[in-house]
Amino acid sequence: MRKLKLIWDFRGPVALKTAEHHNIHLKEYIAINKLNITITGFSALSDMHAIAFMVVDEKDMKPIRDTLKPHRGQLYED
Repeated sequence: MRKLKLIWDFRGPVALKTAEHHNIHLKEYIAINKLNITITGFSALSDMHAIAFMVVDEKDMKPIRDTLKPHRGQLYED
């Protein structure tokens, strides 16, 4: 089964803090909806660009995408 990485982009001087905070909300969403998702996170791509992400099975992607509205996605590779 293919896995997809749903990505939210944050830009500006507080991008990393915003991505870190968004990751908390992603974990809350997983807990509230009792989803079997174990990979979330955040990382800085530069001083002014950071991301938060969630890795989902391809078959489960559409309802999560429609609800959470990530900015983009890509194939996830371990």
